[in-house]
Order: sequence, then C-alpha cells, then structure tokens
Amino acid sequence: MEKREKFTSRMGFVMACIGSAIGLGNIWMFPYRLGAYGGAAFLIPYFLFVLILGTTGLITEFAFGRAFGGGSMTGISEVFRERTWKGGKIVGMLPAIGLLGIFMFYNVVVGWILKYLVMSGTGKLAKVDKNTYFTEFAGSAASIPWDAVAIFLTVLVICAGVVKGIERISKIIMPALFLIFIVLIFQSLSLPGAMEGVKFLLQPKWEYLLKADTWVMALGQAFFTVSINGCGMVVYGSYLKKEYDIPHLAVSTAVLDTLAAVLASFVIMPAVFAFGLDAKSGPPLLFMTMPVIFEKMPGGTILAVIFFISLLCAAISSSINMLEGVVEAILSHSKLTRKKAVILVGVITFVLSVPLNLSMTTFDQFTNLITVVISPLMALLVLIVFYYLHDGEKALAAINEGAGKPLGKRFLAFAKYVFVIVTILVVILGIVYGGIG
Repeated sequence: MEKREKFTSRMGFVMACIGSAIGLGNIWMFPYRLGAYGGAAFLIPYFLFVLILGTTGLITEFAFGRAFGGGSMTGISEVFRERTWKGGKIVGMLPAIGLLGIFMFYNVVVGWILKYLVMSGTGKLAKVDKNTYFTEFAGSAASIPWDAVAIFLTVLVICAGVVKGIERISKIIMPALFLIFIVLIFQSLSLPGAMEGVKFLLQPKWEYLLKADTWVMALGQAFFTVSINGCGMVVYGSYLKKEYDIPHLAVSTAVLDTLAAVLASFVIMPAVFAFGLDAKSGPPLLFMTMPVIFEKMPGGTILAVIFFISLLCAAISSSINMLEGVVEAILSHSKLTRKKAVILVGVITFVLSVPLNLSMTTFDQFTNLITVVISPLMALLVLIVFYYLHDGEKALAAINEGAGKPLGKRFLAFAKYVFVIVTILVVILGIVYGGIG
C-alpha cells in the first residue's frame, strides 16, 4: 500500500466535500421541489433536516474514516476483528461496491453533459429539435463514447492523488461553480417575467407544512444532498489530520451545499417561467428545457456553454469522490499502485455501464435500486458499526478529537437512536415513494 496522504488545508477538505455533495440532484431536483412543495415554506423542514440530520451523517462518516485511518472497508474489518468475528472484509466491501454502482450510472449522465457542452460550443445544439434529441441520444449507443470520456476525466484526477488531484482540482472547480451560478442568476433575473419564477420559489405556501409529502421530500433531499452513502465521505474523513474540527467542517459542508442548491434554483426557475416552459424535474429540465431557454435568450450560445460548464463542475466533483472511495478500498487491501487501481476501476466501470447507456429502462431501474435502497443501507451499516459494534463512547471521542466545542452525550444518543431510526425510515420511504432523494 502506498503512503497515505492527508488534505493539506481545511479549505481544501471542505471544497472537496462540497464538491462531492453538490451533485446534479441539487441542480435538477431541488429547484423543482422548492417550488412544488410550498416555496419558502419548504425551506423550513429542509433546513431543519440538513442542519440536524445532514450534519450528523457527515460528522459520523468523517469521524469513522479518521478514527480507523481508512475507508469503510478498513473500519468495518477492524471492528469485526475487535469482536473476533469473521467476514469483516466481505461486509466492509459492500459500501465500496454500492459507491461503484453510483459511479457507474452517474458517469452516464456526465457523458450527456459533455455531449451538450460540446454541442453548445460548436453551435450544433441550436440546430437540433430540443424536445426529441435528448430522448434519441440517451439510451443509445451514441452515448457510450461520452461515458468513456467522463470516466477518463475522473481517472486523470484520481491518478494524481489526494493533494495534487482531489484537493487541487476542488479548490479550482468549486469557487468557479459558485461564480458561474452568480453570473447566470443576474442574467436569469433580468428576463421579462422572471419574477414569476422567484414567486414560485419563495412565495410561502404555509398549508404545505401540513402535508406529509412536504416533510418526506424535504427529508430525502436533505439526507441525500450531503452525499451520505457509507463510503465516499468516510474516505475523505480518513485523509483528515487529527487536529481538524470535524463538527465545524460538517456544518460548513452542509451550509455551502445548501447555498449551491438555492443558487441553482435562481438560475433555472426564473428563466423557466420567463419563457412559459414546464418547471418539471429531472434530466428533461437540464437537457430539454434549458437549451430551449438559451436559444431564446440574448447571448444564449455563450450562456449555454457557461451553464453546461457549471453542470460539468458539479458532476465531476461528485464523480471524483465516488471513484476515490472505490480506489481507496482497493489500495488499502492490495499491493496495487494508485494508478493501476484507478485504471482497473475505470475500465471495469466502463464495461459494466455499457448496458446503462443502451437502455433508459435499465438505467432507471439500476439507478433507483442504488439510490433508493443500497446507498442508505450502506450509510446505516456504518452507523451501526461505529455506534453499536465499535463503541459509542469511543465514537464520540473520535468525533471530538480536534473539536473547538466538543459534542456531548446528547449528540451520541441522537446519533445512536434518532439518526439510525431516521436512516431506516429513509430506506422505507424511498421504496414506498419510489425515491425521495
């Protein structure tokens, strides 16, 4: 195993974590949910869940990784050894396998973004039928090369390592993403009729707080937006120095991730309403609705390029965390070099993702299985191992190491009982609703 690197600065760590947390769900899902489930009223349960549940999940995964000096596989294996149980490595592999599943379907989407970015830059996007092109391209062999390019870009970053790869690129990508959002917001708000979109987002509909669906969707959005999956953030936590304040870093990550989601809302919805288009969620919003908007806007070609660059920044930064989580598991339990492990995972991912490129039905079914069931179950696995099988008091001590304001036993009780139950609830509700994240 190669010498384990550490993040060189708190900012570098936070930027990397924000990059992992700010995914496409912030951009295509949050704006619609904010408007559809009560406007400003939706922010009340959402902020509540992010600040209480989201930060608890991040604190847990960061501390788990740092405490055991490795990813989920290392930590789970160690706890099984503590209890003289067998099968620790097998159980420990599960979160990394789950994260590999996310990496597989996620890069199919990154490939779509790359395709649309190139088409925007060359002017070809303006010449195609926006309503039919995406449905013809996605789920066809034409998307396979773009998936390969998406995986290759992530492979390049991870090959460079934690400091020269993940930390360096995150310090560039994340500030650039926020800057791009601000530029696009000014343009979006300047459109005639844009204020209707602002009303859609912010006009509070207090009656929605009495509806169970509002709280369920806020819970799902808050739980998944900070990238709690039992592996990726655990690995980032394992690269933390002992003197870093984990609770503070978790809060910073959650707050900035939420800020990015709100900014994305003000990029998209005012423009959608300005042109009288359907404020639907999901890929159609990014690949069908937004291109139509840019076609009608002054300077739309340049703005389309900027928009898809922002999507690429958000997507690649998340993809980096996914690949690193899988690669770290291999590096920790093999003699492979980082480059060999990265290339191996990249090739395997590409081969396994071919069926996802060829069929949207297969893509949707696989995505739902991973996001609705597997990811929250893997987060639950880490919670149980850390707080129950390891030891609650030891877990709390690991969390408080380097903390300016140490957390007390109330936090431990909340994490052990409330947060574990909520995570189980997320799995159940995800199955019942067909996805809440």
